[in-house]
Amino acid sequence: MWTHFWNGYQHHIQDPGKQPLFLVLVGFISSFLFIRFSVRMIRRKARWWPGNVTPGGLHIHHVVFGLFFLLLGGIGAFATAGTHPWLDVFGLLFGIGCGLVLDEFALLLHLEDVYWSEQGRKSVDAVIIGILFTGLLLVGYLPLGVTPDSSVRWGLIGIICGNAVLTVVTLLKGKFWSGMLGIMVPGVSWIGAVRLARPNSPWARWRYSGRPRKYARSRRREGRWHRRADNSRQWLFDLIAGKPTPPGARPTRAHLLAERMAERVAERMAARLERRPYLPVEEQRVRRLARLNRLAARRAAAVDLGPHRNPPKPPAAASTAPASAAASASGPFAAQRSRRRAAAAARRRTTAAGRPRPARRRAG
Repeated sequence: MWTHFWNGYQHHIQDPGKQPLFLVLVGFISSFLFIRFSVRMIRRKARWWPGNVTPGGLHIHHVVFGLFFLLLGGIGAFATAGTHPWLDVFGLLFGIGCGLVLDEFALLLHLEDVYWSEQGRKSVDAVIIGILFTGLLLVGYLPLGVTPDSSVRWGLIGIICGNAVLTVVTLLKGKFWSGMLGIMVPGVSWIGAVRLARPNSPWARWRYSGRPRKYARSRRREGRWHRRADNSRQWLFDLIAGKPTPPGARPTRAHLLAERMAERVAERMAARLERRPYLPVEEQRVRRLARLNRLAARRAAAVDLGPHRNPPKPPAAASTAPASAAASASGPFAAQRSRRRAAAAARRRTTAAGRPRPARRRAG
């Protein structure tokens, strides 16, 4: 058995020179399976498993290690000019980096830790697409079966362009897997482009808005076939990557960080208020109105007392005039001036009682 396997490996992998690509695929699959097993053990809080890498309290995601392996494998392959056995070693390291980085593809896409949410399933999609493409390249599938040494003809160029257009149509119709497979395997995207679009796809919003019958057929087909396929795919992804956390059951890391920042801001504001006590809005309004009333009283007193601070002395001839004539000449105006003076004196007393007296200057 092992002899037959080894002969097949030499015939299909080593002799065509595909061993570096095979090691990339091996590192890709093994790193993805290992890191998924690791995070599931951490999620279950298994005591025998090491857990997260948190030096100094900082949680380091495995995408950081994946970037390190990608750089090491890529730079090493260029530095050694693709010579054996270095190309095989760096190909394995590059595959390990691909698995670690694509496992957190959703984190890079959303810039948020959505690993165990529904958005985190984009990482599983990215990993499966990467493994599928690498496997197709390994077994000999090239886009439309074109090899580098084959002669290029205008008919072949036309077929390639037509396949590209039909692949775009298939993707717009919401058939992601058919479109991605159609890039490598000819004919898959053609079938997807001819069939009805999914009801939530951009093609359905553009083309089926004025065709209620076709839109109804698309919804029936979605409920009959596509929903079953989606449930099967969801079950497979749950088996491989773990079931996502329901929304609201556990806050994300970004939400926890936001809560901690809000608590710190609240503590700082409380410390500032302790230094300068905060007054209610009503009390602030009452004090502001009282200050405005005092200022208005001062201005009114200055205006009323302005022309009467140093009243001119009456002439001597006026002093000899009869008192009855002076009273009859300025009777109503004198009463008005007396009332104003009494009111001004009362305001001065009130103002003086409510403010400190200025210090007297000493002479000399």
